[in-house]
Amino acid sequence: MEAVELRGAHRWRGTIVPLIINILVPLVVYYVLRALDTAQWLALLLSCAVPAAHALVTAVVRRRVDVFDLLVVALLAASAATSLISGSPRVLLLKDAALPAALGAWILGSLFTSRPFPFHFGRRLRGPSWAAEAERAWREVPDFRAALRGLTVLWGSAQLLDAVLSTGEALALPVDVVPVIGRIQSLAILGLVAVLTVRRSRAFGARNGVPLFGLRVPAALPGQPTLRVATAAEPEPVVAGTGTSALA
Repeated sequence: MEAVELRGAHRWRGTIVPLIINILVPLVVYYVLRALDTAQWLALLLSCAVPAAHALVTAVVRRRVDVFDLLVVALLAASAATSLISGSPRVLLLKDAALPAALGAWILGSLFTSRPFPFHFGRRLRGPSWAAEAERAWREVPDFRAALRGLTVLWGSAQLLDAVLSTGEALALPVDVVPVIGRIQSLAILGLVAVLTVRRSRAFGARNGVPLFGLRVPAALPGQPTLRVATAAEPEPVVAGTGTSALA
């Protein structure tokens, strides 16, 4: 019980801390600096340096570099150099559009790999205890593969939408209002995607008996068909009710 609670606390901390560092802290830094009459481009640069510094420190502590963290640092360096040359703060604002664009392209690109991004997300979320079950489900349950690919399209498309909206805001709106509008927009899109993901995951688990992310599956109702994954120790079961689309 304590181990489950500890994993839950780590999972929540792993979700909340990045949101604070990448969204809340840069906003506070930017508007505090603007209140002190700091130039827009410098305030943007210093506010963007917070998540970049966190990414570098995390890489040093873990002795491992995540691709997304590396992307944050690279985009900040490129946009800072361009902004210094051009003198325009909008170049730094466009960095906030480049990040979701790159992330969306990466997520959608995972459709052409052996396992899409949500599959790896679920394995990271629940750890090795879910890995074997997920691998069996991926090999043997077509609806499981279809559901994860559907989530891949949803997640990637949402990030590309965020990128398109952020680009328009960076080019058209007053510089000082773009940071807060962009953060609210990104949180709204993220929240909507999270709600849709949870609903799809629960519906799929209740219908098929196979969790998408290793989460607990509600007990099937009397007479409700379930889908089970065969193991080496038992014969392959007769699958019922698999004609329903996982993305319905």
